[in-house]
Amino acid sequence: MLLAAGVLVLLWLGDSWWQLLTAVFLAVVFTQFAFIGHDAGHGQIFRSRWANDVVGYVHAAITGISYQWWVDKHNRHHANPNHEEHDPDIDIAALAFSREQSHTKRGLNRWVTKYQAFLFFPLLTVEAVLLRVAGVHAVLRGQVRRPGLEGVLLLVPLAGYLTALFLLLSPGKAVLFLLVHQAVMGLYLGCSFAPNHKGMPMLTRDQKLDHLRKQVLTSRNITGGRWVDGVLGGLNHQIEHHLFPHMPRPNLRRAQPLVHDFCIRHGIPYNQCGLLASYKQVLQHLHDAGATLRRPLTPDTAR
Repeated sequence: MLLAAGVLVLLWLGDSWWQLLTAVFLAVVFTQFAFIGHDAGHGQIFRSRWANDVVGYVHAAITGISYQWWVDKHNRHHANPNHEEHDPDIDIAALAFSREQSHTKRGLNRWVTKYQAFLFFPLLTVEAVLLRVAGVHAVLRGQVRRPGLEGVLLLVPLAGYLTALFLLLSPGKAVLFLLVHQAVMGLYLGCSFAPNHKGMPMLTRDQKLDHLRKQVLTSRNITGGRWVDGVLGGLNHQIEHHLFPHMPRPNLRRAQPLVHDFCIRHGIPYNQCGLLASYKQVLQHLHDAGATLRRPLTPDTAR
């Protein structure tokens, strides 16, 4: 209904600068669709894998992100969250999540890493585009199970999206609409995923943790009530989600006090904080990870 409302407003306003507000609105709607695709990828919605995949493919077509590529990437993240060698979510060219990682950067990426805490939110504006590009590369290389289907689902909606923009708007307004839409969606996606693990302990090959501790110690919950559930697509219950990835989103809130009490009884740190506090922790961690690039590495600053 929200998507239909956004499309109707787009058609009604025509060639108007007010369409930039429509771009912001549709960016929020598209991100909510991405959350539903996330749930489908985990098999949270239906009992059958086939039904979940249908929902996943439909929502991937709307958002423009390859479904099977994302599911494979996300499953590897769930298996080894915050692991320096195995988690694809911390293998980002322009960012470092530990001081050791920062010293592997070269050229422009090294400069970005040096000031990554200040550049983090601006960089998130390209996140949606980067996800789409990575998915297209995977499809072209045949790294997904159904490359033909994925290719059609990525290409046809994109062609329709661009055609509609340039038919309804002047070229300048269409380009600006496109930039605003993608930037806000990328920022929203990044601000939804970043609080979950960024700034939490990093794991190396020498650390051997059981499944419970590996998932709990590297995850952070975001408090704030049901409005946070809606804004973050249920990802604010990240600890419970990582322990029970197939659990439907509405049940995560019910599981939270049980998991929290269990962790407290067994002396396992259970990290939770408000949304703004989580961003503060993320930025502090990023600033620390790039610290040795801003000053010479000495025995006192090395870790």
